[in-house]
Amino acid sequence: MDQTTLLGLIAAAAIGIVATMYILRRQRRDAAAATRQSPYAVSTEGLKRCPNCGFGNLVVDTTCGSCRKPLPG
Repeated sequence: MDQTTLLGLIAAAAIGIVATMYILRRQRRDAAAATRQSPYAVSTEGLKRCPNCGFGNLVVDTTCGSCRKPLPG
């Protein structure tokens, strides 16, 4: 093996290691963000639940946005 080929293999290995570390770091950060709760409360006021699928629809909707069944009231 000549010196140029060896340097190319070393450079490719270094790039692969750095890329792997970056991917693992990003996965850990995304997993930590997924377990964190939002400081904002979720309100169901103004929503009516579909009796068929349980999807929350606006009060003015006449059909469910998920299953397209007619909503009561």
